[in-house]
Amino acid sequence: MALFDLPLDQLRNYRSASVEPEDFDAFWAKTLQEAREHDLDASFEPVETHLKTVKVYDVTFAGFGGHPVKGWLTLPAWADTPRPAVVQFVGYGGGRGLPHTHLLWASAGFAHFVMDTRGQGSAWGGGDTPDPVGSAPAYPGFMTRGVEDPESYYYRRLFTDAVRAVEAARSHPLIDASHTAAVGSSQGGGITIAVGGLVPDLAAIAPDVPFLCDFPRATTLTDRDPYREIGNYLKTHRGRTEQVRRTLSYFDGVHFAARGRAPALFSAALEDQTCPPSTVFAAFNAWPHEDKTIEVYDFNDHEGGGPYQEAAQLAWLPKRL
Repeated sequence: MALFDLPLDQLRNYRSASVEPEDFDAFWAKTLQEAREHDLDASFEPVETHLKTVKVYDVTFAGFGGHPVKGWLTLPAWADTPRPAVVQFVGYGGGRGLPHTHLLWASAGFAHFVMDTRGQGSAWGGGDTPDPVGSAPAYPGFMTRGVEDPESYYYRRLFTDAVRAVEAARSHPLIDASHTAAVGSSQGGGITIAVGGLVPDLAAIAPDVPFLCDFPRATTLTDRDPYREIGNYLKTHRGRTEQVRRTLSYFDGVHFAARGRAPALFSAALEDQTCPPSTVFAAFNAWPHEDKTIEVYDFNDHEGGGPYQEAAQLAWLPKRL
């Protein structure tokens, strides 16, 4: 696959044309306030995994609308005092999966909290969290569910769940709330950026080839799903382009990035047609913190750096936590 986006020197200066809604902050303040009217009600039930180096807890907490959301908390088996924490969000179509698939961060000495993704988890990494909210007609997938209005859009619920996941993780006595980072790849990276903009006191974030950034460019540059779901929806629902663009502007990673207050480690892949590199650089370039860096993988598609990026995170995160 050939390079298809802007040259790297232009990517490093690229800025999104996405227009931020005037009430962006008010919308999210209201959304989170409503979510916090429900008791977080976080529970941590020990799980027998037959693993000797970690201990695992089955987590349930109240997300958007008070809906129960699942997760796993994995701790080093020897942990008896609060540990720095890594909260992880998963990619499109995936769920929290099984506990033994989440050993990296606990093996490095961190507390690790992975959030299940409501309504997803049937394409890979099975999920256990339903989404009890319906929507108007939508294209198969999640990108157009409730896209008629920001109030009803699927990602309003998911981003709210993610903020509550950080709060749930921090409520556990063996997690150091002041040393908490957010990480994720693809959709998980987009969620990570949103959390970085909505939670003001994170110690660090590490979005890997993030999705959900720079919607105006992404939806007109790539033919790949999931972004193509939006085009396919508008192909049928003619005349709704501006309405849909307005909704998406409340969920654009570029606008969350502009509010980021933590050190950040991004990654981009220059042959990535799922999350085009310009959309990733749009969020990275909007991130205002001085302590930020981006790993660039020249000849990779959406797999990005894979284990190489995990190695970069393992070297980078401890210095911020």
